[in-house]
Amino acid sequence: MGIRTGQQYLNELDGAARDLWIDGEKVEGKITEHPAFRNIAQSVAHLYDMQHDPHLQPDMTYRSPSTGNLVGLSFMQPHTKEDLARRRTMMQHWARYAHGMMGRAPDYLNSELMAIAAAAPFFSTENSRYSDNVRKYYEYVRENDLCLTHTLILPQANRGVSAAQQADPYLAARVVEKTSEGVIIRGARMLATLPLADEILVFPSTVIRNTEEDRPYAFAFALPLSTPGLRLICRETFDYGKSHFDHPLGSRFEEMDAVVVFHDVLVPWERIFVLEDGDRCNKLYAETDATPHMTHQVIAKNVAKAEFILGVTSLIVDTIGIEQFQHVQEKVAEVVIALETMKAFLVASEANAKLNQWGIMTPDWTPLNVARNTFPKVYPRLVEIVQQLAAGGLMAIPSERDFNNPELRPDIDRFYQAKNTSAVDRTRLFRLAWDAAISTFGNRQVLYERFFFGDPVRMAGALYHSYNKEPAKQLIRDLLNETPDPLLGREG
Repeated sequence: MGIRTGQQYLNELDGAARDLWIDGEKVEGKITEHPAFRNIAQSVAHLYDMQHDPHLQPDMTYRSPSTGNLVGLSFMQPHTKEDLARRRTMMQHWARYAHGMMGRAPDYLNSELMAIAAAAPFFSTENSRYSDNVRKYYEYVRENDLCLTHTLILPQANRGVSAAQQADPYLAARVVEKTSEGVIIRGARMLATLPLADEILVFPSTVIRNTEEDRPYAFAFALPLSTPGLRLICRETFDYGKSHFDHPLGSRFEEMDAVVVFHDVLVPWERIFVLEDGDRCNKLYAETDATPHMTHQVIAKNVAKAEFILGVTSLIVDTIGIEQFQHVQEKVAEVVIALETMKAFLVASEANAKLNQWGIMTPDWTPLNVARNTFPKVYPRLVEIVQQLAAGGLMAIPSERDFNNPELRPDIDRFYQAKNTSAVDRTRLFRLAWDAAISTFGNRQVLYERFFFGDPVRMAGALYHSYNKEPAKQLIRDLLNETPDPLLGREG
């Protein structure tokens, strides 16, 4: 099949019924027509259509090594630094369309899947079934251009004990029994973003104790979201049905988040990659190098997000005539620094890339690791800068209906104008700033970035322990050894 069109994605979304709930009601009928999902469905469809754009297609596709069909370039297993640069170019096309506001664009998990498929031998046990499963699943997703989401985190009940020690042993998703057809899973996982994906990866996240009682919670597998017994319970939508004028971001890029409930779900044997193996779960990301490739995609997205904030803040400065103030210049300079820092991390990761043990050109982890520890702290500050520059202007924004009221329009045109733009254009800009910095959608983006890779304290601890500090310490030892010894009055 190869690359699919946006309409094919929408048709397949409507053709595979899923147990999807929102606001106390099950979604019946066509998902693509439901008020909470129709706009994000169109945005995902647009991503797929971009692969068919004659001007973009060379940047976004490559020939499948098995069929010769054009397939998405995010599935390409890179073997050179040029391959990595091609992957980044493709990712930035999608990221710039959504201005970095879609954390689950398909290239994110495509990157994980291509990395673990290259490392398929890691999944081998006494039976080669699991490594074969990984390879075949990667090819299946690539050749059908599927969209994936994933779920990693256990329910937040009692975080002081492991999944096996919860009051309800089936609170966290776990193995119930094994049959000739596959494995039965019962329990829940959170959090799956973009429940309009085709399939879901159910993978390990936090460290799993490698004990007998924890074995039922240690697994990795993939399923269609239409699998019987698989239920998605969504939070309320942050797309309030307003126009693109009123909610320019929320009406396009509200991905939705859901808790995943497994009501004795059958996972076929061919869909399982790890089973009851805590040690392999704990090593999965490090041994396969999935994390550097996923993070490479994320930092490409974050560059687009920082570019977006720079554009918004710079236009606010121009529109209301505040460029002459030094504190304004300082704030916009902060945005520039954030953007250029993310770009530098990305370039450094590619420049220092090396072939890993599986023959895959892997971006250097150190700059990516620093980048993923930096952006969760930077992005809330960028949003704060938008708030500070727009100030009270974010509290006084007319709606599209206000503009369409002939009695109000003369007042709006007069009193909402700006230094060098009309009331309509000023309002478009300030509504965009509001949706990024004030709205529920915008605040969800801040929360999302804060915890994109998990607990920031644990991430910092991981960086501390993994970073090689010895060369820096040796520089200081050498300097101290050259310092005069006060007792001897000579060089030490």
